[in-house]
Parts: sequence; structure tokens; C-alpha cells
Amino acid sequence: MENLRLNVALLRRRVPNLTSAAKTVGLRPATVSNLCTGKIPVGRSEVRTLVALAELAGCSLDELIIRGEKVEMIETKIKSLDLFAPLTKGGTNGLVARPGMGQLVLLAELFYRLKKDGFTTMLLKPEGNFPEVNDIVGEMELITNSIEESYEKLVALGNRKEVAFAADRSHVVSGKIQELQEKLENVGIQSVTTFLVDLSGEVVDEDLPYGPLETLWQFDADLAARQKFPAVNPLYSTSSVLEGAHLDQHHLTIQQRAQKLLRRYRELRSLVQVKGMELIPQSELQTFKRGERLEAYLTQPFYVAEQFSGKKGESVSLKDTLEDVRKILDGMMDSVEVASLQYVGAIK
Repeated sequence: MENLRLNVALLRRRVPNLTSAAKTVGLRPATVSNLCTGKIPVGRSEVRTLVALAELAGCSLDELIIRGEKVEMIETKIKSLDLFAPLTKGGTNGLVARPGMGQLVLLAELFYRLKKDGFTTMLLKPEGNFPEVNDIVGEMELITNSIEESYEKLVALGNRKEVAFAADRSHVVSGKIQELQEKLENVGIQSVTTFLVDLSGEVVDEDLPYGPLETLWQFDADLAARQKFPAVNPLYSTSSVLEGAHLDQHHLTIQQRAQKLLRRYRELRSLVQVKGMELIPQSELQTFKRGERLEAYLTQPFYVAEQFSGKKGESVSLKDTLEDVRKILDGMMDSVEVASLQYVGAIK
């Protein structure tokens, strides 16, 4: 099938409040969100859905659907992100979490790694008083106080350097982020990868918390409560990179197998908490144990947290992540203790 994807940037510009707009024309916001991130491929979507989106954006279907353009992934060397919801280069990437789930630690880690890879890091300070933002300030090379200042600095950088740009949802709600992205596009700036966070935690309760996104990282309260960091939900986080035409088939196969295992493991874990291990059918015991090992493996020590965790930060290439996850899925780690897989890098 021809490589197709939604023109997310166009939707962001034309329909700032897409959640409300989608409902007015009979579209489920979750469906629109999944189309934007690629969880639902454009080729499998209903024609009426695409027509309704085009009407909302005031554009033709040809403008709404991009053909033949590859979405580029930034390899973060963070296992759970690269496997389940790859970072989209030049896209808008949203973190959906309540306070205390570790989103700012993950953002600081991402910016630390991107800075080492040659990105310029920039933070647009949030509106209001949020002391916790100090946790990420140390990884920022540029800090701005307004959209206008951000625009000036981004234009000055031009396309000479890739930029990782972070902003709070307060600037999304006001429409200023959409204005900034449109102005940058008008002057040909294409080197900005945007990260959106919500310091209030309200985004958890919305289907389209930031409007259209290329990558969505949904944080998980259960993982955070059990100290399984990064607490990114492997079942609900997604990325436009995951569309079949953009992703290596081996990666896609491993990713889908891992999600299937974790989905069943979570169901079994709920049963264990209520009834105990002895009531799990023997046929399901293997699934449970492999799920335990995969969940442990997806934890990872971060460089920015070394002084707090006492563990040296680890980077794991996508190639190693895929091979390690394959070993767990195929039962090659069945005899390995779960604890030995937790907060490590690649399997030795």
C-alpha cells in the first residue's frame, strides 16, 4: 500500500481545538488522535472520517493526506520509547501524565541525550509558578519567557542545528504554540522537534490533550506506583513512526509481540493480586513469568538520576533492545531471575 499519513501540522494550524471540533461532526476524539499518531493507519480509516477532518480543516483530501513521505525516528536509546513509541523528528511529541509519574525526569533525560547528539535544547517557561520545572532547567541551553522570544531565537538558529523545544500546555491552550509552528513553517524552519508537557496533570482526562500529535507518551499510574521507570504505558503510547511503511518489519513484529504479551500479563497480574499465583492456569504461567521479565527489562537507569538512584545511566541501541526483547519473548530468559533484568542496560 502507498505510504500515507495525515498532515498533522496542517490540522494543528487549522483546527486548534480539535477535541470539541471532532465531536461536533460525529467523530470520536480518540479515533482522530490514533489517526494522527499512526495507531490507526490512514489506509484503514473510514472515508467519511477523512472527509470530515478535511472539512474541519477547510482543505482538500489531497492536502490532508501526505503521500510517500517517510517519518523519521530519533533513536533515544531509551528502550521503552524506541520499542513502543519512537520519537518523531521534527514532529510534536506529547507527554500525558499526572504529577509524580516521572514525566519531567524523562524529559530531562531526553534533553540530556539529545544535547549530547548535537541538538540545541530550549525551554519556553510555563505560565504560572511551577518549581518542579527546575528539574529540567539544567539540561536547557536556551530559556525563553514568551512565544515571541522563542520565535526570534529559533529563527536565529535557522536550520543549521536541530532543536529540541519544550513547552507547557498553557501555551497550547492559548493557541500560541500553533501560531509559533505556523510562523516557523512560513519562514522555512523545519529543524524543531517539539515536546509538550502538562504540569497540571489535566491532560490525562482528555482524548486530544494537545491537539494533533506525531508521538504520544501516555504514563501509567501502576508502573509509577511500583517504581518501574520510565513509567510509559507500552499499550497506549504510540507514534506515527509505527505506521508499517515507516518502520522496519522486524521492529514492528517484535513490538506487536511484546504488546500482546504485556496485555495478557497485565490481565493475569490483576488475577494474581486478587486470587494468588496458585489459581493461574498452568498454560498461562509461562505468559505471566515472561511478562514479568519483559516489564523488568523495560526499566532503565537514567544519566540525570544517577545521584539519586546510585545507578550509572545506560543507553541501549534499538538493535540491542529488539534482540533482548526477542530473547525474552522466545523464552531464552525464563531461567533468569526477574530482579537481574530490572534497571539494567542491554542483557549481557
